[in-house]
Amino acid sequence: MKAFKAYDIRGVYGRDLDPDIVYRIGYFLPRVLPMKEILVGRDVRLSSDEMFDALTKGLTDAGVDVVDAGLTTTPMVYWGTGKYDFDASVMITASHNPKDHNGMKVSARHVLPVGYDTGLGRLEKLVESEEPVIEKIKGTIRKLDLKPDYLEFLSRYQQDYSDLRLCIDFSNGMASLFKNNLFGARYIALNAEGDGTFPGHEPNPLEPENQQQIKIAVQEHDSDLGVIFDGDADRVMFIDEKGQFISPDLIIALFAQYFLTDTRKKQIVVHDIRTSKAVGEYLKQFNAEVDIWRVGRAYGATKLREVDGIYGGELAGHYYFRDFYYSDSGLMAALIMLNIVKKLKAQGRTVSEVIKEISPYANTGEVNFVISKKQEAMLAVVQYFNEMEKPTAFYDFDGFRLEFPDWWFNIRPSNTEPYLRFIAEAKSHKLLDQKAQKVYELLKPFQDHR
Repeated sequence: MKAFKAYDIRGVYGRDLDPDIVYRIGYFLPRVLPMKEILVGRDVRLSSDEMFDALTKGLTDAGVDVVDAGLTTTPMVYWGTGKYDFDASVMITASHNPKDHNGMKVSARHVLPVGYDTGLGRLEKLVESEEPVIEKIKGTIRKLDLKPDYLEFLSRYQQDYSDLRLCIDFSNGMASLFKNNLFGARYIALNAEGDGTFPGHEPNPLEPENQQQIKIAVQEHDSDLGVIFDGDADRVMFIDEKGQFISPDLIIALFAQYFLTDTRKKQIVVHDIRTSKAVGEYLKQFNAEVDIWRVGRAYGATKLREVDGIYGGELAGHYYFRDFYYSDSGLMAALIMLNIVKKLKAQGRTVSEVIKEISPYANTGEVNFVISKKQEAMLAVVQYFNEMEKPTAFYDFDGFRLEFPDWWFNIRPSNTEPYLRFIAEAKSHKLLDQKAQKVYELLKPFQDHR
């Protein structure tokens, strides 16, 4: 089934998902995750209410009690799962995908991510092959407003931001639930109303076209920082005072100024395999150890828990926190970032200055190639550079990451599309261009002609 992905369930509603499939997911989910009571939240997409009705009918027909959290952010559901010790939770959302998409993010007890390898694969087989048998004793549905307690939790990280000039783009998504509560009254708000048609722009802040409004606003209002959330508020990205997009992996380094101020204690920070080498180099001064791991919440959050890291992050703008049940929260990350910017401003420093100090590297960004024979293409690239240059570090999970004295690259397959993804970094633009062009040359014979 197309909707079952590596990290969640997601697809075009009406094609990949429909009420019957969603009902069956709800009915069979308790066979995969033992549960008596489950927390369910949803985003503002136009199909979310219909999905909620179908999902909860399946759950209650299976004898499970449902706690309806109503409209929520995805991190609010994670937090509620841990705070109130629910057996499991589902957030109905397609996150940053276009308006005609929808899906579900599933967590087990203790906010453990459920991916394809840890439950969704088995669930897919049950949905495809078995028929529901309605239980004699059906489950119930009750409502629970998570917002007051969640807001109290987030307020622990909140400071007075009246001395900052801010622009915040809510992307017409779920972060808008907190537009009046967390950031003070003196900020410029863009796309601040929750709207499942996403009239401002698509809710994916990683795409340059969706950053244009916030970049312009930051420059027009002489702002210290721009903040842009995705649709379900599990991701957040930042624009510096010059209107330039900050690569999300570099924020992992910057967060050291909040979390790692006591350098007497050695802490572990987790980041994904695509993250800039500059992050690990910068964190050394804070007595931090970096643990490199796979892309995606199902892996990142699990690894952070496994090593008891203090925080972690990804190139895609997810930031995980030990004090947030090892899960990701866009709002918590935004507050931490504002606290850092507030401190920098008091020191007479700007965000762009500090980011420039963190990273001396030139970077390609993530480049996608349409390639069906992903494994063969990856091996051709890896074999070439293994023979021509001696790597100083070699990682063979989530594709491959090879590091050399003056540059490194990661090449990895998409889990859901016929794409091979490539990213490289070097100490000069000239060296980066040279190495990247060689990779492109090696991949050319493998590219699909479309």
